[in-house]
Amino acid sequence: MPSIEKPPIQHPGLRRNSLGLTIHDYEGSMSTLCAGCGHDSVTAAIVHALWEMETPPHRIAKLSGIGCSAKTTAYFARGAHGFNTAHGRMATIATGAAAANRDLLYIGISGDGDSLSIGLGHLAHLIRRNVRMVYIIENNGVYGLTKGQFSPSADVGSTTKRGDPNQVPPIDPMSLGLSLGATFLARGFSGDKRQLVPIIKAAAAHRGLALIDVISPCVTFNDHEGSTKSYLFTRHHDTTATESDFVPPAPEIVASIPVEGVVSVTMHDGSVLRVRSVPDDYDPTDREGVAEHLRRAHAAGDVVTGLLYIDESSADLHEMHDTTDQPLRDIPFSQLCPGSAVLAGFGVR
Repeated sequence: MPSIEKPPIQHPGLRRNSLGLTIHDYEGSMSTLCAGCGHDSVTAAIVHALWEMETPPHRIAKLSGIGCSAKTTAYFARGAHGFNTAHGRMATIATGAAAANRDLLYIGISGDGDSLSIGLGHLAHLIRRNVRMVYIIENNGVYGLTKGQFSPSADVGSTTKRGDPNQVPPIDPMSLGLSLGATFLARGFSGDKRQLVPIIKAAAAHRGLALIDVISPCVTFNDHEGSTKSYLFTRHHDTTATESDFVPPAPEIVASIPVEGVVSVTMHDGSVLRVRSVPDDYDPTDREGVAEHLRRAHAAGDVVTGLLYIDESSADLHEMHDTTDQPLRDIPFSQLCPGSAVLAGFGVR
């Protein structure tokens, strides 16, 4: 057995969910990323969320592209399906997979270079099709595998380890998502697991594409003074737009809870996403208001985190095309392709 494989032995005192699984059962291989890499903290949040959601590992499909972020899928849910795609092509593979089998929970892990450079066009179409999946961008502002060049998310004025400043304006995935009609947008920080876990759980319950931008510092190439994607900079400039609690479907609990400043969004499966706005005038269901808030924050140099925008009313890929509730992969080929004679009866040539 390779040394990077985790031992199968579990502590007998580990808590189990209703499936009888411990949190260890949602882990994967040992990480080979740099010690302190923010991506490993994102992995820990995903593992915790999957365990709390009690998702059977074999009902999970993990997808990734190329880069340090692509390794993350190896580090959680070892019993899940997995597909490591070419650079920037994860969105297209996810679209095809989700079209064929709507019954799986799709979790895509990408990087800022993978999604916002070579994969930008594919991400745009994933958003407009509203493919139901959790899409996490592990955003560190650099290309870590190729030694720290600026990525498309690097802010103007941010410097490399050698002190060279970036002069090219960044692409912000949250502003991009708002402009393209995304229905779930959130930003987190790898150093804040308490905030990130409920965001991931809400994303998994969302009917459509849930895009999560996670500031995940690269400790080797982008964690120095002068970087706007470092641990220190993010902690000093993190401004929380919302605080979220995810409540899964359960028997009603009656209590007196103040509603001022709280927006409750009922998800399609009956779960409730309770969002408390930190700024008094912040409404995560107001697309234009969110866009303006992000513009003001960017001008001030702030990194806005939390659930930024949500819309549970929009149709997803399958609703747009009126597909069957039965996954297409389970339908016999003779029904999927009945022949020209049958199609001609429906006016199809």
